[in-house]
Amino acid sequence: MVDIVVPSVGESISEVQISKWLKKEGDWVAAGTDLVDLETEKASVQISAPEDGILLKILKNNEEFASVGDILATFQPAAKGASPSGSAAPALQPASAPQQPVSSAPASPAADPRVMPAAQRALDDHHLQATQVPATGPGGRLLKEDVVRYVSQTSPAAPAAPAPVAPAAPAPTKTVTGTLAPPVSAPTASTGMVQQGSSNRSEEVKPMSMIRRTIASRLVQAQHTAALLTTFNEVDMQPVMTLRNKYRDAFAEKHGVKLGFMSFFAKAACEALKRYPSVNAEIRGNNIVYRNYCDIGIAIGGGKGLVVPVLRNVEKMGFAEIERTIGEFASRAMANKLMPEDLEGGTFTISNGGIYGSLLSTPIVNPPQSGILGLHSIQERPIALNGEVVIRPMMYLALTYDHRIIDGREAVTFLKTIKEVIEDPSRLFLEI
Repeated sequence: MVDIVVPSVGESISEVQISKWLKKEGDWVAAGTDLVDLETEKASVQISAPEDGILLKILKNNEEFASVGDILATFQPAAKGASPSGSAAPALQPASAPQQPVSSAPASPAADPRVMPAAQRALDDHHLQATQVPATGPGGRLLKEDVVRYVSQTSPAAPAAPAPVAPAAPAPTKTVTGTLAPPVSAPTASTGMVQQGSSNRSEEVKPMSMIRRTIASRLVQAQHTAALLTTFNEVDMQPVMTLRNKYRDAFAEKHGVKLGFMSFFAKAACEALKRYPSVNAEIRGNNIVYRNYCDIGIAIGGGKGLVVPVLRNVEKMGFAEIERTIGEFASRAMANKLMPEDLEGGTFTISNGGIYGSLLSTPIVNPPQSGILGLHSIQERPIALNGEVVIRPMMYLALTYDHRIIDGREAVTFLKTIKEVIEDPSRLFLEI
């Protein structure tokens, strides 16, 4: 047998969380096939089968934590010539123990990604299979409420019985929904009332994910260590929208990627960072470290929470490369496939809350960076232009910065530079 252990996934990472087992106990697994997804404080990693064989025993279940070097499961390598359907497969079980059917393995929420963990526990409590219960959740997911509803509809009504004498210290009793009812000193008037109250007031306790723990820690660190201040401005998006609509089809045909707004803001931010290097700097002890390059993090909502993969050397990237790289990061973030090195470093961050409908916000700096640019919804608003009131697509911009090394004048003029570049995109090509 071979032990499946938590590998070293980074110098500063000592603990991981089991995100999801991709295989069940007793499954035949080909060499190189992913067995389990692990979530670190920065990204997700996968552990693959070392060779052909059978996953014998899972020792750490979904959402549990483990340290580097801990044993997650035991794996039985296959004998030569063995195959999933070959006669040699039964010989993989230890001779001293009788072979058990796969169905005797403990149920795991990872057996079917459409079954939510709470629903799986409810299925186990009532000895049901997921195929018996109609699923009503998004994407065909089976929810705990579906199981409770199925049980309440299929369970026979309890016969009437004389009211029992309540003991001095009654023990919790199980209702037909499988949830614990609170102790009562008198008989309940109706079983249906107990079901309704229990299902509406149910709770589920889940451990905080590694990424969410890291986000929480870093946000608190930023609030405690930096002197944060936010300045605002607004930008007329009409010039960029006109340019984008004019060249959108030709750009997509040539580069195979859509032309979005983020590439304009990334290049505009890079231009502003060159003019005001303190926004691109960080405090390191009693020193200020200035960077001559622009590694810009792009905040992306991933499957496990907000992640900030980094675009390296944006000053050397073209619009197509920026859009293509952001698209790849977004796809990998939704699949929890980002690697730790994708998230490390970064000298400045752009966060676009506008895609979720945010009109105005004060983003928090990602330490040890000194600035973050917040983008917001584009809304048509009346503005004064050349002595006339016109309707224009306007966006509010927000720059949160560390006042310890960035003065207010620099922050305001930095944001004004971005406004000027976006309202006159030709500046990006003329370098003025």
